[in-house]
Amino acid sequence: MRPPSSWVRDCSRRASRRLLATIANNQPPIPQTIIEKVVQKYAVGLPGGKVVKAGDYVMIRPEHVMTHDNTGPVVSKFKSIGATRIHNPSQLVFTLDHDVQNKSPKNLAKYSMIEQFARTHGIDFYPAGRGIGHQVLVEEGYAFPHTLTVASDSHSNMYGGVGCVGTPIVRTDAAALWATGKTWWQVPRMVKVELKGRLAPGVTGKDVIVALCGSFNKDEVLNAAIEFTGEGVSALGVDDRLTIANMTTEWGALVGVFPVDQTLLKWYDGILKKLESRTFASSPGIPPPPSHPRINRERLQFLRANNMTSDPGAEYSSHLIFDLSTLVPHVSGPNSVKISTPLPELEAKRIPIQKAYLVSCTNSRVSDIAAAAAVVRGRKIAPGVEFYIAAASSVVQQESEEKGDWDALVLAGAKPLPAGCGPCIGLGTGLLEEGETGISATNRNYKGRMGHPNAQAYLASPAVVAASAVNGYISGPDSLDPQTLPPIRPPTFSIAEEGSSKASASSSTAKEPLLPDFPAFFSGPLLFAPQDNLNTDGIYPGKYTYQDDITLARQAEVVMENYDPGFAALVSTLIQDQKKVAETISLPKDTKQGVILVSGYNFGTGSSREQAATALKAAGVPVVIAGSFGDIFKRNAINNGLVCLECPELVSDLTEAYAKDGKRGAGGKDGELTVDKGLHIRVGMEDGQVVVTGGLPGVESKKVYNVKPVGASVQELWLCGGLEGYILKEIQGQATI
Repeated sequence: MRPPSSWVRDCSRRASRRLLATIANNQPPIPQTIIEKVVQKYAVGLPGGKVVKAGDYVMIRPEHVMTHDNTGPVVSKFKSIGATRIHNPSQLVFTLDHDVQNKSPKNLAKYSMIEQFARTHGIDFYPAGRGIGHQVLVEEGYAFPHTLTVASDSHSNMYGGVGCVGTPIVRTDAAALWATGKTWWQVPRMVKVELKGRLAPGVTGKDVIVALCGSFNKDEVLNAAIEFTGEGVSALGVDDRLTIANMTTEWGALVGVFPVDQTLLKWYDGILKKLESRTFASSPGIPPPPSHPRINRERLQFLRANNMTSDPGAEYSSHLIFDLSTLVPHVSGPNSVKISTPLPELEAKRIPIQKAYLVSCTNSRVSDIAAAAAVVRGRKIAPGVEFYIAAASSVVQQESEEKGDWDALVLAGAKPLPAGCGPCIGLGTGLLEEGETGISATNRNYKGRMGHPNAQAYLASPAVVAASAVNGYISGPDSLDPQTLPPIRPPTFSIAEEGSSKASASSSTAKEPLLPDFPAFFSGPLLFAPQDNLNTDGIYPGKYTYQDDITLARQAEVVMENYDPGFAALVSTLIQDQKKVAETISLPKDTKQGVILVSGYNFGTGSSREQAATALKAAGVPVVIAGSFGDIFKRNAINNGLVCLECPELVSDLTEAYAKDGKRGAGGKDGELTVDKGLHIRVGMEDGQVVVTGGLPGVESKKVYNVKPVGASVQELWLCGGLEGYILKEIQGQATI
């Protein structure tokens, strides 16, 4: 499938060939999921009668687009593509939240520049200290039920907790939205997650998503849009829903939406009362205060009168069922969200901790802080343990202070941090040091994310984090009554297939016409990283992410540092060897040389950092072949001219031949993290043939694989150097009309 024809340039003389589902006369309406209906509302340029379905490429004009500390690089991209005017200032929201502890002149200057840009262009701006952007968007109504709001951050899934279709974009997409008000998106496959039963006392939304990540850990929801349904949903409070939706990102999904029900509508009634109480009470004869621009009675009345649900017969790629009543508190880790363990099992091991964290957009709301405060009241943080707390927003902190919960944590010995991301993203005070173990109420425990790569990180609910901080080891609160919990065993879950939308990336052997100057072949030495879920922190460490002036050359030097510190040097050596050969042998003009990286499944999972793609490309890797890709990484790659191809058969053969014990996850047979066995690979971009030579075990000289070639839209982005160059040409083309 391809992006809509409006995204295929006239100079290519090629029309989009994607098939459209249309409504013929006198035919019944095509059923849609609630997510498809919302996308339909925000899709632009659709042909008459087009019904948006999973798999479609559509142009979207979101309600809002949020950027945070990465606004600086987006400003640079916006200016570099020749744009001078924001298409729709009211669409944009700037929130400074990631590096708020950094008081260096350089960071303060960056923050000042972002604020000045916002003021100049009339963009809503929230300064450092106001809170984490995702929380602010919910509090201020930018994320609102039945709307589509995007953000240049992977945890925009969180907006689904309030019935908003939130999905991540990357920085280049943000620049495109600033300039044009729209960008392209492929509607993900739909997955229904049915929640049955009710949670036992002391079990929380965090336990639900930690258990879901650990139970369905075979990519069941990878790159999917999740719709939560079932009678269990109504018993989940909105804070629990926000936590679950937030961590659908770690589960692998692109969207995670809860229904708009009475629980949510009553929650909004409470928010509206709080907003109205911000002003002085009106007296007779004094006009009432102005309504909030996004959360007001008129909008809520319209929502009640026009609530949307999925149609009977709507299609889902799969149907997952999870029984909440069988769940006990769970802990994630160490260093992986795909490992979840019942709390009583870990508590029995008395795993000592040195740091604990109640921070992030996942679990630092008023109810979370109250749960932690209830645990520590009258007690002290254990000797040798540092307990860091940061509210999700200044509004949250103010309310928690009024309730006495914030002071209870501080009096117990917790160390307060400003409202913001901080340790969750590996920035500021209190990071994990080498050899330390920490437990956190955040959303990610990837190796090296919250500090040293040789630290151990666990995830749990706020009450469990607070109890662990008081006891000095991973443990639950005293209030957790075993008599009220279900038996300690894995929760009950199942899968009910409902049709199939899965297609093999290598099933198509049809030739793909090539645009002029697009390489017919990519060729070079093959490197194999035998690892599934190789995340963006492993590809490009978070500590470099917000160094906005870092050069591509420097990115190339640190690429894969958290996965294999020797990777960059190895690639550099191979590239130099290629150059020496090119000086003596005339290479085909239709072939692009470089190092071809092959890895496992869900390559590039994790955050939305664009540098994970640009660093690989800068190092000399023009193509990555994997079993599958994290969707955000693939989008970043396409937008920056890095070719991504899926070839499960090749991954399987390399795993069997070179991975330790024939399994991915523990490096090569000789202990190396990146396997280099002198193999050569040639990828045909017209016919999709991948030829590996150099002696795979059991193969005399070569073996041929097949991949699905990239289409004209991806080719054109590559020729333009990425989406940024493409938009520049579009702007220049419009200027000549």
